[in-house]
Amino acid sequence: MPGDKVGHRPENLGLGAILTTAAFLCVALVGALAKASGRYTSTGVILLFQNLICLVFITPVVLRGGWTSLRTGKLGLHVLRAATGTACWYSLFFAITQIPLANATLLTYSAPLWMPLIAWIVTRQKVAKATWAGAGIGFAGVILVLQPQDHGFAVGEVSALAGAVFLAVAMMSVRWLGATEPVTRILFYYFLLSTVMSAPIAAFDWQQFPARARPWLVALGFAQLFSQVLIVVAYRYAPAEKLGPFIYSVIVFTALIDWIVWDHSPTPFTYLGMALVIGGGLVAVRARSAASIPSQVIADPLLP
Repeated sequence: MPGDKVGHRPENLGLGAILTTAAFLCVALVGALAKASGRYTSTGVILLFQNLICLVFITPVVLRGGWTSLRTGKLGLHVLRAATGTACWYSLFFAITQIPLANATLLTYSAPLWMPLIAWIVTRQKVAKATWAGAGIGFAGVILVLQPQDHGFAVGEVSALAGAVFLAVAMMSVRWLGATEPVTRILFYYFLLSTVMSAPIAAFDWQQFPARARPWLVALGFAQLFSQVLIVVAYRYAPAEKLGPFIYSVIVFTALIDWIVWDHSPTPFTYLGMALVIGGGLVAVRARSAASIPSQVIADPLLP
């Protein structure tokens, strides 16, 4: 993940791995809390709370550097990241209402498999054969989870896959932003723009919620905030290309939560699909080619 050199420490991959894994545990909790909150209110309201709570806490941090710290020449990229990130979360939260939490998360976090294709379309640079092979293995896992021969494609599955494409673009936009923008500015503009974008969605999709829903919504916002903070801190100890593979821990955490809390035991096809998606993603992340996009573009797990 890109960021300031301030606070950078000597590399400690073990600590970086622990912090990154904790970050993706928080991401898994975001999905679980969204599912719990969905009993009381709409997807749009959940999305608004997620972004607004993070904006409230990130704003004072950014403003400590004065208004000049907000100056950017990359507003278009900030808008792209916010738009695709907001679309990703909405797609995932909607998918969670339609299909098991573990399946929705697995399909959405197949995003790194889409990144070589998107990068090739955008840059027309050569992508290593090993990267394509890894993506192919991962997509075979996606097909196993979907099992379209049994029931076709459900709307929740289509939504989760759309979320994967949005997430892939959002992750790549962070890498492009990171060439010149500090981490705090990237986060501030993301939460500001995402709050603005999610407000009309929430207004259109508004559903009054009881007082007992508030703790779930607040907890969701804090889980999202902690995930971002933990990743920022993790990247002070190890680079993105080494921590990128830990993005797949969210799939494992979510499957465990879905099993323990909602008694959705993964099927053998789901287990095999998870293994292929994770394995294929790791192959893609680790692939190297002098003529290809940098591995960091595939590995960078900064969340939308």
